[in-house]
Order: sequence, then C-alpha cells, then structure tokens
Amino acid sequence: MSKGYMAFAILHFFQFVLAVTVCGLYGVELNRAAKAGKYADGKWVYAEVVGGLSALTAILLVIPYFLRFALAWVWNLILFILWIALFGLFASMYLNENPEGNGDIQRMKNALWVVLVNAIMWLITSVAGFVYWWRHRDRVSRFTGRARV
Repeated sequence: MSKGYMAFAILHFFQFVLAVTVCGLYGVELNRAAKAGKYADGKWVYAEVVGGLSALTAILLVIPYFLRFALAWVWNLILFILWIALFGLFASMYLNENPEGNGDIQRMKNALWVVLVNAIMWLITSVAGFVYWWRHRDRVSRFTGRARV
C-alpha cells in the first residue's frame, strides 16, 4: 500500500467517525421530537442526511477502486458544500447563544464545531483528490486505458 492511500484511508476514517458523531448529536433532537409526537424539523433531518451521506462516502472511498474514480474529488467538494451549509444553518441558531447551564444548547454548540471540522476535512479531501487526479490523469494510453505511458 502506498503512503498516499494510507493518508486517504486515515482521513476517511476520521471523516467517518465525525459523521457518525454528528448523526448522534443531532439525532437526539429527532428522537426527542419523535417521542413527543411532533414532526421532525427539516434542519435536523438535513444534518442526519449529510452525516449519513458522508459516512457512506467515507466507507466507500477506503476501497481503492472508488478512491481512483476520476471525479471522486467532485463528490467530496459537494459534501464540503453541504457541510458548510449545515454549519451556516446551525451557526445562525447557536453560535451566539449563551447556554446558561442548558445542556442541550451546549451540545448543539459543541456539535457546531464538529460540523466545521468535518467540513474542513472534506475540503482537504477534495483538494487532495483533485491533485491526485490531475497528476495521474494521463498515465495510461488514451484509447484502451491499459498501456502505461
């Protein structure tokens, strides 16, 4: 295994861990709403969807076949945009909020920083994937793709 693959695998492992963490932190609100018989707020559903897509992507990109997919970096960039949108959504709600001993607000403030770290990690993955793709794009023959050039 190459050093580049190992670096990507470690990065994807941490992305998976953070995505599952976000799902757990925001899933508490969805669970609370379900127990109260209320509707699921779209903000928390969006957080769960972004976390789920990121966790699934992180698992798939550990497989070398998917890592070499030519436009995987584009999907990583889309995930970065989704994470930044999630950060902006919850930052407008909780960034300037004073928890005053309220554990739920403090949990949301903590989750906000996990979301930001995850967004930055997806940006790093996207840029690194683009660089990998750019350097390796013309290394095989143009017509069959089998011969090394």
